Amino acid sequence: MNSFPRMLLLLVMGWVVTLATNTIHADDKAMLSDSLTTKVYAVLPEHIGAAVLAIDNGEVIFRQAYSIADVETQAPVTTQTNFRIASITKQFTATAVMLLVDEGRLSLDDTLDSFFPGFPDYGKRITVRQVLNHRSGLPDYEDLIPEDTTLQVHDLDVLKIILETDAPIFEPGTDYKYSNTGYALLGLIVEQTASQPFHDFLRERLFQPLKMNDTVMYVRGLNEVSARAFGHSKKDGQWIRDDQSVTSAVRGDGGIYCSIDDLTKWLNALDQHKLLSEASYKEMFTPVPTDDDTIAYGFGWRIDTYKDQHRVHHTGGTRGFSLCLQRFPDRDAAVVVLFNNNVEGGMTPVTERVADVLLFDGE
Repeated sequence: MNSFPRMLLLLVMGWVVTLATNTIHADDKAMLSDSLTTKVYAVLPEHIGAAVLAIDNGEVIFRQAYSIADVETQAPVTTQTNFRIASITKQFTATAVMLLVDEGRLSLDDTLDSFFPGFPDYGKRITVRQVLNHRSGLPDYEDLIPEDTTLQVHDLDVLKIILETDAPIFEPGTDYKYSNTGYALLGLIVEQTASQPFHDFLRERLFQPLKMNDTVMYVRGLNEVSARAFGHSKKDGQWIRDDQSVTSAVRGDGGIYCSIDDLTKWLNALDQHKLLSEASYKEMFTPVPTDDDTIAYGFGWRIDTYKDQHRVHHTGGTRGFSLCLQRFPDRDAAVVVLFNNNVEGGMTPVTERVADVLLFDGE
């Protein structure tokens, strides 16, 4: 196919998607030309639904939703559609911890045994700081769930699993291993320190002050997700709902639902340092080595460079969802890409392609 018919096809695809999702508004300053909408669509992998956000110099420059939030109802994705953001939750959990640090209610040097009576002896050597930057040596709870488990695991189940382990996988502070366990325990630490359910703490201390009114740390039976995107997978060439796994009820490592509209407020708050002391922001974005020489880790954020620009970022993946958020703090810029289906090959390269189109002049 030569270049002209291919471009015509992409333009038609972009117009069809735009009309189907009904997300363009005449007074929306962030919505750019159909050609740019189509260029972004062209670099996205196969999906049932997607939402894309780009910010530059503190201003929204692109904001677009594509396709379907729920195959069963045929509800379209909009910019208010709430996706399960999986491990992007970790930056919210880390911020909640640092709020309590700023208030003097806990310390980064506190050890796990001070929060959890009966914790194995090695908990005396694991600090909150080490949990935040994945240098705790805590084994991942997913690897320890019995294979025949069918009921969903909750945060206290994670704690119970860890209470039954005899040793860390390495001496705390000496190495790095990404640990969902650690962030599940951090949610419990916030809950215990604040004497308040974790989902309520996040709502009252983060979401409401930032007017992220539709964002929720989902707890089945206690709250609901408005404008909810459901996860999907493909079976026999057809999209089907495929939304929950046995680990989907664990909160601190991945339980938040959020839209690109609310993530805009979150990103602006981070760039404007609205939430934490300068000392806490510095702690959060202080890089420590990981198992990848090109990437460091802070508190809930990976840290590296892209196109010679400082970048802090994180991916998220859980059954039926694939997501990525990348910030470029030196230019008050960010790109967010959310899918309600799993994506092969990882979300970092997908989001880099979108960033190339929207921030780096199509490089």
